Amino acid sequence: MNVKTISAILALALASMACGFSFDLPEQVKAGPEIKEEITVADPKPALSGDEVSDETRLSLSFGAGSLTLSPGAKNLVDGTIVYNVEDLKPEIIEDGAQIEINQRNLKKLPPFDGMKNEWDLQLGSSPMELEISAGAYEGNFELGGLALTNLTINDGAADVSLSFSELNLAEMSEFNYSTGASDVRMEGLANANFERFIFNGGAGNYTLDFSGDLQRDATVSVDCGLSDLTLIVPPGVNVVVTIDSALADINVGDGWSQKGSVYSQEGDGPALTIIVNMGGGEITIRK
Repeated sequence: MNVKTISAILALALASMACGFSFDLPEQVKAGPEIKEEITVADPKPALSGDEVSDETRLSLSFGAGSLTLSPGAKNLVDGTIVYNVEDLKPEIIEDGAQIEINQRNLKKLPPFDGMKNEWDLQLGSSPMELEISAGAYEGNFELGGLALTNLTINDGAADVSLSFSELNLAEMSEFNYSTGASDVRMEGLANANFERFIFNGGAGNYTLDFSGDLQRDATVSVDCGLSDLTLIVPPGVNVVVTIDSALADINVGDGWSQKGSVYSQEGDGPALTIIVNMGGGEITIRK
């Protein structure tokens, strides 16, 4: 940068100050001492709505960057620990009847910095609930087996997520929605989720959907993603039909599957699993 350019910038800055304008530069965020807090959220009482009583619990978790771990076993609606080292990372708990929100609203004000620590390790209770998770670039470990989820919604960014239903979901789940970006997502025991409809939307990432478990009823799965590596795992004996709409994806199918055009099927007993895949390109693997 030459002298004339520097002089012009200084002149512009001085003129702006003279006119009453100022430039707000972002403050550098520094990590402070590590803070560990216990968190407890009691099961909400039924909320009155006119003459009706609603006992539908809705738990919303809003998380930024860091590590988020969820598992069953809470005596309350939520028990667990939260660790952070910047005051703005302290979560806020909002309770409005049966609507519970745990969020980090101030996280949007924080510029990225090295040394940030933001870890949630939460246990969830067994009461029927709708669960919504919103997160950014983070690492997620979710063990949701044995809960009673009536609906499940996950929205995240560039994430590394491992999700499992190692045991049967104790409630009939109407809908499971998962929207993600350029992520690495692995889901196991999806038949145990006990959903009627599962909608998965992904960007460019690596996605594994494992439908092991005990399928309780007919279920429909819709997968829509871009340039990705997608693996579908369906155990032997499951009555399943997979329809693929992709002109550019390489499709690899294991033994024991029948093919008719873009439709792949496996005969079995019990409820039917219908999977529809719409993918821009990449690689699709179907195996047992």
